[in-house]
Amino acid sequence: MNHEKRTLEFYVLAVFFVVFVLFLYGPLSAILILSFQGPDGGLTFPLNGVSLHWFVNLFQKQAVGDFGASFQRSLILGLMVMVVTVVVSLLAGLAFRRRFRGSSVLFYATVASLVVPSIIVSLGIGVVFQQSGLAPAWYSSAFGAHLTWTLPFGVLIMFAIFNRFSPAYEEAARDLGATPWQTFRYVVLPMIAPSLIGVGLFGFTLSYDEFARTLMTSGTFNTLPLEIYGMTTNVTTPVLYALGTVTTLFSFTIILVALGIMTMLRGRQSKTV
Repeated sequence: MNHEKRTLEFYVLAVFFVVFVLFLYGPLSAILILSFQGPDGGLTFPLNGVSLHWFVNLFQKQAVGDFGASFQRSLILGLMVMVVTVVVSLLAGLAFRRRFRGSSVLFYATVASLVVPSIIVSLGIGVVFQQSGLAPAWYSSAFGAHLTWTLPFGVLIMFAIFNRFSPAYEEAARDLGATPWQTFRYVVLPMIAPSLIGVGLFGFTLSYDEFARTLMTSGTFNTLPLEIYGMTTNVTTPVLYALGTVTTLFSFTIILVALGIMTMLRGRQSKTV
């Protein structure tokens, strides 16, 4: 059996990939390990015992910080952003399948917020709300600020999906007597459903951990990223690491659930083809 000789470029890329993985997951592994410190453990190595003490303490009343309420706000905000991102991105993808007057201007206006520093967007929205006599809040101004971040990505993804979507499927449905709504519901929507789940997941995760665009727009009550940042200068126990571990596991769970749903939809789609 012949083995192809590896080139120098392969080993350079392999080393780069290993360094990247270590850089990405090394700090995460340290936080995961330190979250299992014993009751007398600190914020650094070595471990002083192993226990679940700080995970239990996480759900108790804290002297500094409000984990439960901030997590609830981030979760609700993320779900709101997810739903709007999916709906608007889908509608935009359908609309841009045909060129119309002003489509180029609208497209560039949509994606322009990607090149504007996030803190500037946050500051601008906060100032506009204050000058308008409206109090910034996580469910209003922060919601809009997050959409300026998630919608451009969702729209770009849907553009890519519909650019690869063959209109022959819709033409076949119409030839069989299907109405435009039936064509969309029974032909187009099932085929792009995995992509819509991906857009929703992307929108939720971008909103859930967004800091810069929330800083000046959240108002009186913090979301989870702001709460964690505020606690880094006040909390001196591994409870902060336990929070990081719980939120990371929550994020991975959401991703796995979404992947499972997409796999199931693709399996059903392959059976019907």
